[in-house]
Amino acid sequence: MFNLITILGPTATGKTKLAARLANELNGEIISSDSRQVYKYMNIGTGKDLKDYIVEGQTISYHLIDIAEPTEEYNLYRFTIDFYNAYNKIKEKKKTPFLVGGTGLYVSSIIQNYKLKQADFNSLRRKELEELSEPQLRELLLYLKPNPHNITDQTEKERIIKAILIEESNKDALNKNIQPPNSLNIGIKLQRDEIRKRITKRLEERLNEGMMEEVKDLLKRGVTFEKLAYFGLEYKYLGLHLEGKLNYDEMFQKLNTAIHRFAKRQMTWFRKMEREGVKINWIDGNDFNLVLSFIKENY
Repeated sequence: MFNLITILGPTATGKTKLAARLANELNGEIISSDSRQVYKYMNIGTGKDLKDYIVEGQTISYHLIDIAEPTEEYNLYRFTIDFYNAYNKIKEKKKTPFLVGGTGLYVSSIIQNYKLKQADFNSLRRKELEELSEPQLRELLLYLKPNPHNITDQTEKERIIKAILIEESNKDALNKNIQPPNSLNIGIKLQRDEIRKRITKRLEERLNEGMMEEVKDLLKRGVTFEKLAYFGLEYKYLGLHLEGKLNYDEMFQKLNTAIHRFAKRQMTWFRKMEREGVKINWIDGNDFNLVLSFIKENY
């Protein structure tokens, strides 16, 4: 029996707007699984689009948005705890929980509950970890080991991978005590050319809406250029422009290309989840009636 609905897919496929309409129809609330939307003051660059949560004059309740300062360190471990707090509150209200977003690591941590394995430094697991970026590896290590004593574990990719393999060989109290939800997973799929068009159009719109001013405001609030680079994509490249390292046209082209690559990596992550046994029901386009009918038949 399903007790969670997950709406996933690459960036620019309209997941949030679709999920809000579904939540309105099915007495639901939304839990964001976006690793950057947790931060305050980062609205345009992360695509919070809070207006999408207003459906037929009603604001759909959402969770895990604007819950951390951009100068803080938010990580996978905190997300897991925050998710279950929100999930349990929604269930207590007899409402339908929706998990929505494109941060594959965060989605996986809930749907797959990250089964832990014996440490083997020459294992297939090691090869899997080598495919992840250093920020993703740091997220995973902080999930397994929330309060690391040795910060050097987090500064070199090889050290991080070794630390993860060691931690995964131990019993994890969080995994042991939590019953993971049984999620009905719906993937929103569009043609690659359509996603490319949407990404470029959206980037132009966000720049026109004041994304540059948003990044300048973050700098005034004490966010460093190094932290902007950590946030990635929009914040990284606009930061490089403001540092004088890229002119405007270079910034736009490099950022546009980086977002396209990000969308590809998201799909690679979702395919990895499927190879690991996660059932994702892919829907062509974000057809509200089609998805609603599917949920009513299966949830």
